[in-house]
Amino acid sequence: MKFLLAVSRFIDAINRHIGQAVTWLTLIVVFVSAGNAVVRKVFHTSSNAWLELQWYLFGAIFLLAAGYTFLRNEHVRVDVLAMRFSARAQVYIEIIGIVFFLFPAAALIFWLSLPYFYESYRLQELSSNTGGLIRWPVKLLIPVGFGLLMLSGVSRLIKCIAFLAGAGPNPMVPEKTTSAEEELAEEIRKRNEARLNGGVQGQ
Repeated sequence: MKFLLAVSRFIDAINRHIGQAVTWLTLIVVFVSAGNAVVRKVFHTSSNAWLELQWYLFGAIFLLAAGYTFLRNEHVRVDVLAMRFSARAQVYIEIIGIVFFLFPAAALIFWLSLPYFYESYRLQELSSNTGGLIRWPVKLLIPVGFGLLMLSGVSRLIKCIAFLAGAGPNPMVPEKTTSAEEELAEEIRKRNEARLNGGVQGQ
């Protein structure tokens, strides 16, 4: 069990680092979207490349953060019935959901998206829009995103088994963590402080 829990922590660390990096993509998307809107309204022109970059970033946020969202227990749930059961019963339901629903669906999409990405990469597929971007990087996000989601499912499954064995806390209870927006604001604050401190030391 200790080894499996170590594997779970390793998977969580991967998804946590990727999720925190994706948080910055949210800020970039805001600037790209705002820039596209300003240029279109003020200068009456637009760029397909910048518009597609905006869509690609939205896709990256959705796909790459799926595993991180599952880690934080923040996916939308309809627990009208399950919430009435005991903690152990809820964990058993979680295990059934992971094994019989999450894994098959995510594995199927992962497997089917691989040739979809490979063909695009082999042909160096470009957007059909004039001045658009190359397509294979955004298609690569599909297997990567669902791969991370499956890994997060493995981690959750280990935690569920550990809880049932009395070797870990209830994974169904959300961790008391800050929101993605609060994490981003805190990261910006730390970077500003580090830059200011560096400037003071340099003087």
